[in-house]
Amino acid sequence: MIQRVASRLGNGNNRAKNGCTISLVSTGPQLVPPQAAQERNWLPMVVAAAVVLAVLVGLILIFGRGKSGPAVIPISAPTDPYATSLAISGLQMSESPIGTGGKVTYLDGRIANNGSQTVTGITVQVIFRDPAHEVAWNESQPLRVIRTREPYVDVEPLAATPLKPGGEQDFRLIFDTVPQEWDGAFPEIRIIHVDSK
Repeated sequence: MIQRVASRLGNGNNRAKNGCTISLVSTGPQLVPPQAAQERNWLPMVVAAAVVLAVLVGLILIFGRGKSGPAVIPISAPTDPYATSLAISGLQMSESPIGTGGKVTYLDGRIANNGSQTVTGITVQVIFRDPAHEVAWNESQPLRVIRTREPYVDVEPLAATPLKPGGEQDFRLIFDTVPQEWDGAFPEIRIIHVDSK
């Protein structure tokens, strides 16, 4: 029987009776040689990290401005020479509660330009005193004029509506922080810088 199978398979063309061809199958698994370890290119990662860092620093500088607290100017700082031409009158104070349990303090008034120049910006120094007449709070901020009163008071920079010679405008100063030591009297307002044209 072995001879018959051998004679059937061994006739040179590997044909069985039914005409099928038997081909040689793979000789076994092929071993793939391991590839040499490639050096990692760190340059793209370093560049990406530098770009992310630069963006973060830029965002901190842009959005961090104005969050450092109010500017403090010594109370001995001289007033602007044009301050003698600007008269402040009609001061009124009010408060409004805020959601965190604190309050915002408003100082409203009127400013008149008795000089010959058009004023486009004013920086004021506001000094709150304690009962012993010592400085309890010293803050400087730009003077903002009242744009509308209804449905709420809205302010804008003085540059939006410059104060012409002989003109008057209402203004509002806003304080997020007023010290507990404040004596409750109107604060002192000093005009320390004036922009004019």
